Amino acid sequence: MNPSSSQLPITFSIDKLQQELALCESELWTPHFNTHRYEGNWTSVALRSQSGLVNDITSFPNKEYQNTPLLDHCVYFKEIMDWFQCEKEAVRLLRLGPDSEIKEHVDNDTSYEDGFFRIHIPIITNSQVFFYVDHKLVPMKMGECWYANFQLPHSVENKSSEPRIHLTLDCIRNEWSDKLFAEMGFDIHASTKKEYSEEMKRRMIEELSLQEPSEINAKIIASLQSK
Repeated sequence: MNPSSSQLPITFSIDKLQQELALCESELWTPHFNTHRYEGNWTSVALRSQSGLVNDITSFPNKEYQNTPLLDHCVYFKEIMDWFQCEKEAVRLLRLGPDSEIKEHVDNDTSYEDGFFRIHIPIITNSQVFFYVDHKLVPMKMGECWYANFQLPHSVENKSSEPRIHLTLDCIRNEWSDKLFAEMGFDIHASTKKEYSEEMKRRMIEELSLQEPSEINAKIIASLQSK
């Protein structure tokens, strides 16, 4: 089984990350759309979105995405995106406010085995931010680059007096990423077939039911209920 999280073999400039964050601070930070998932303040700014708008922070898979005007001003963020030699979907800044919490939840079809990988690059964080994936603490530090399997239960607690801000990239798996992940120790031939526990099925159905209704989601729910 592949690890629930893994640090990529690259780091980025904390100074450059924070300088570009300052360019984005004048933008409207949009509250996260999954209001049932958090307590406190969880907001986002889009650098790539489905509509091309900065305040469109949705990240549904298998949609068309385009750069927002804000990205034109963010040369270093573009450099980071270009380092990943693969197709990108949503690219966002995610801000978790002081004394705020993202409750434990799962994001469906967001594992490398599903052909998708979400990257987190901390821009501002500290030792009082606790990020858990599969109930294991992921020790992300500023400038580092991390993958995690968000198909697994995950949660974040910011117990500090400052916001935690990450740059996140939703990437599509390809031959380039297979080579990278293989070098990181992943079994890139791992089966995408999943055997879910009853608790995991319940969670997935709950998450899908809270999303915008679609034919695909309805089929997934029906499949989970039949197993």
